[in-house]
Amino acid sequence: MPDRSFLDWPFFEERHRELAEALDDWAARHLPADHADIDAACRGLVTDLGRAGFLRHSGAAEGETLDLRTLCLIRETLARHDGLADFAFAMQGLGMGAVSLFGSPEQRAWLERTRAGEAIAAFALTEPASGSDVANTAMTAVAEGDGWRLDGEKTWISNGGIADVYTVVARTGEAPGAKGLSAFLVPADTPGLGVAERLEVMAPHPLARISFDGVTLPAEARIGAGGRGFAIAMSVLDVFRATVGAAALGFARRALDEAVHRVQSREVGGQKLAELQMVQGHIAEMALGVDASALLVYRAAWTKDMGAARVSREAAMAKLHATETAQGVIDKAVQLHGGDGVRTGETVESLYREIRALRIYEGASDVQKIIIARQTMG
Repeated sequence: MPDRSFLDWPFFEERHRELAEALDDWAARHLPADHADIDAACRGLVTDLGRAGFLRHSGAAEGETLDLRTLCLIRETLARHDGLADFAFAMQGLGMGAVSLFGSPEQRAWLERTRAGEAIAAFALTEPASGSDVANTAMTAVAEGDGWRLDGEKTWISNGGIADVYTVVARTGEAPGAKGLSAFLVPADTPGLGVAERLEVMAPHPLARISFDGVTLPAEARIGAGGRGFAIAMSVLDVFRATVGAAALGFARRALDEAVHRVQSREVGGQKLAELQMVQGHIAEMALGVDASALLVYRAAWTKDMGAARVSREAAMAKLHATETAQGVIDKAVQLHGGDGVRTGETVESLYREIRALRIYEGASDVQKIIIARQTMG
């Protein structure tokens, strides 16, 4: 039985506790999904999460605001049950984050579809030469007639190849660097948009390199004002970065649960592993790391929900600590499982592959350290 005592912390309201219980019950009955066909699994998960009503929390309806504590609780819970389910939920939120925060009424029609599980979203930000360095974006959006022409390439795009709509950041040239970018909403069936390459990774997810060859869009496809693309992207990441820490927390909780079960049931030399002091030390360190990560994740979420304009420092701390700690917790769980820990199909083996990418995407760990240092000294 996973530890749920954290739900009694003062960060949460009764609605959060009710949601966490309902989702955990749903997940226990429906997850993990069949991962034999990753594309089909993700499509099915989006549909199922939409029908169950959980995707409505991935974006904010007109007049509402995103509740970051809810986003974090959902990602933590789903990650504990199935990493692919967490991925499916997270990308709906991230893909439509710009529309949720800055979209026009017309653009929000897409948001309502993604919140219902009727369409799949993607966030196309990374380029071959600009990962964490968003200000170096090279893809162009040139004013043409009454609209825009997009040319360039995006890579490592989650849901690439299966998404129905992409949020894309491109260079519109209002000023050099970060001040010359704008954000656009691009339906996947727009002529000139293609999948250049599907990318295979250690924990299978739908990822792709996307090409834009003379993609023409109407003027109303731009999200927010011109030259605000960098600020929009950073605002989206400011919200969703803490949820990456929440997903890592879910992975770590599952690893801790698996490790506890293992040491309480496995005997070595006539005694349970759990009776060995060194093993108890490992379990203590894992539990400490999990609780510390939870405190940082839900502090960031609570701070944002209480009205803070930005939580860059808090979110960076949450993501950095939770992802790095989860890697260590999962590694200890693998070690405590012995040979079974590296056997394909074992839960801890799957977690070991799932966690690694979280220390890279939405700002690698070293980038989070830079953010924290600058915020602390600035």
